[in-house]
Amino acid sequence: MLSLKMERKVYTEIKEIVNPEHTALIVWDVQKMLVNNIYNKEEFLKNINELIESARTKGMPIFFTRITPLPKEFESPARKYSSSKMKFNLSQLPKEMFDLAIEPKSNEIVINKNTASIFIGTNFELMCRNAGIETLIIAGIATEIGVESTARDAANRGFYVVVDSNASSSSDKEAHERSLENMKKLFDVLSTEDIIKAL
Repeated sequence: MLSLKMERKVYTEIKEIVNPEHTALIVWDVQKMLVNNIYNKEEFLKNINELIESARTKGMPIFFTRITPLPKEFESPARKYSSSKMKFNLSQLPKEMFDLAIEPKSNEIVINKNTASIFIGTNFELMCRNAGIETLIIAGIATEIGVESTARDAANRGFYVVVDSNASSSSDKEAHERSLENMKKLFDVLSTEDIIKAL
């Protein structure tokens, strides 16, 4: 008879949670149009580049995401409506504004996605499960939109989540800070320095 009593270890220490052997880094939407409009561009770029370099040194998988709008006729009316509330009209931006402001290495994955969750319409979760990834460190733009949305989705799917508070940002400082406070109730929200130390 099959026993269902086998319990998996629960990680409780941050060093266990972010062990590079089972951790990946998500660099969320560091596209030029977003990086150029955040409130703390220089500080953000310094922190996220330090985080990326640390992850590279540890041999961790790194996933960059890129907003890739669906053709207008294939986008949902509800998303067209919600997009109208955003600062950018994506359809009117020049193509180069969608380029990443940080260049991925050849072995790093760029995920083209159409929503504020890395899991919807992509093979990201399949790749993570295949590679034995249990923890996701998330950093990027915007904290209150894609970073928080993906963090919540990841936790709901059984991943450990760590959000980098210094390497995440927004054009709206208050929204960024509120989002971090929300996420602290659910996930580990740590500074770049503390994450790098734990790695």
